[in-house]
Amino acid sequence: MTRRAMLAYSLTSTLLPALARAAGAWPDHQIEVVVPLTAGGPTDLLARILAKPLSQSLGQSVVILNRPGAGGDIGAEYVAKSHPDGYTLFLGTSGPLSINATLYGNLPFDPIKDFAPISLAATAPFVVVVNPKSSFKTFQDLVAYAKAHPGKLNYGLVPGSAAHLATELCRMKAGIDITQVPYKGAAPATNDLLAGQIDLSFASTPGVVGLIQAGKLRALATTSKTRLPQLPDVPTLAESGLPGYEASVWYGLVGPAHLPEAIVKRLNAEVTKALRDRTVIQQMEANYFNPESSTPEQFAAFIKSESAKWGDVVRRSGAKVG
Repeated sequence: MTRRAMLAYSLTSTLLPALARAAGAWPDHQIEVVVPLTAGGPTDLLARILAKPLSQSLGQSVVILNRPGAGGDIGAEYVAKSHPDGYTLFLGTSGPLSINATLYGNLPFDPIKDFAPISLAATAPFVVVVNPKSSFKTFQDLVAYAKAHPGKLNYGLVPGSAAHLATELCRMKAGIDITQVPYKGAAPATNDLLAGQIDLSFASTPGVVGLIQAGKLRALATTSKTRLPQLPDVPTLAESGLPGYEASVWYGLVGPAHLPEAIVKRLNAEVTKALRDRTVIQQMEANYFNPESSTPEQFAAFIKSESAKWGDVVRRSGAKVG
């Protein structure tokens, strides 16, 4: 046996039993779920909704660790490089798990190879919103004006976000030219829309449904496949002249690559159970999340599909973060 082969055998014989022991005893202490965004935002809120039932079913505390920055990539890298023992997990979003690889390039992790998909958790579509004083009553009104006045309308966006790319996809499908106004966060963009400083925005449902229901914003269309139960009178973009259009920000639980299969299966079962719990469903729907679970295999295929979809949008639209 060569020296290299002996070393490989030694490492394998040491690592595999250790992982097997970890899976057998798991969990025997606190589990961290890394959220790649700041506390108080939608992703953090969803993580905390799920943490309680998972703590109860797993018999160990599930705590949230916020590691924001770089469009979610700081938190993603932290988990990708952590030990695959089931004690460090990632509540990832469409950004770091499907968009950023094409948009930023040269990431310190591979979203396909460096994670073990566990389960999809939720989706939240976007709403095309305008100020209630706007002359646009429908999405078709907006498109007609934009085509007659190229570049005159502007929209708020967080560069590199899922909402940014959802807007780019819409812009390309509708064949319109509208001007970008970049913001550091969704909240400042919404505030400027409320003040009439920008013309429109693609905003996630957790951030604007309450404002729409209060009459402070007007919804022209949603990006969901079907109409939202919270906004039953608002048509989808597919109904508004863009057949086949669908876009949502999504959230899912992953661990580092090489997470033992037994741990993946246990976590998937517990997440699925939590997402069927009536209290959890009520909490999620009250905050405009759509609960959605999956098998690990389905989630892996979904990540690949979303990566291809949004990678194509980035390339065709020329979307940039700077």
